[in-house]
Amino acid sequence: MSEHLPSPYKAVIVRQDKQKELVVEQLKKTPIIQIVCEKVGISRATFYRWKQDDLVFADAIDRAIFMGVELINDMAESQLLAAIRDQNMTAIIFWLKHRHRSYGTRVSLDANLRVDKQLTDEEQETIRRALELAKLIPEQTDL
Repeated sequence: MSEHLPSPYKAVIVRQDKQKELVVEQLKKTPIIQIVCEKVGISRATFYRWKQDDLVFADAIDRAIFMGVELINDMAESQLLAAIRDQNMTAIIFWLKHRHRSYGTRVSLDANLRVDKQLTDEEQETIRRALELAKLIPEQTDL
């Protein structure tokens, strides 16, 4: 397709392709679009226009952002483990609250309900049918 374009246009396409490659590589290291745009020297508007117009680029940046997020997660977890080794109590508590079932946040719910209303026949039938569909009670057969 670009072989039919005048030479100046070819140069623009080549430059854009290189910038797109740089964007993808930078997102793998730093998954923050604004920072990557500044490093590569393009505007956010250009980034999003390219993303909208070029499905291959859009797919590549989605994968690159995923990889970048995974990298940052690994780095953060590494720092958290280092803080735990240094006996940082906040890091220890954080780890236990989020990684150990016994230390997680618990919710307790107590209620005293008084229901004086009787269910209508239709409401009772709806509940019975729901319990049947959930296989919590056996299905009734009409004979």
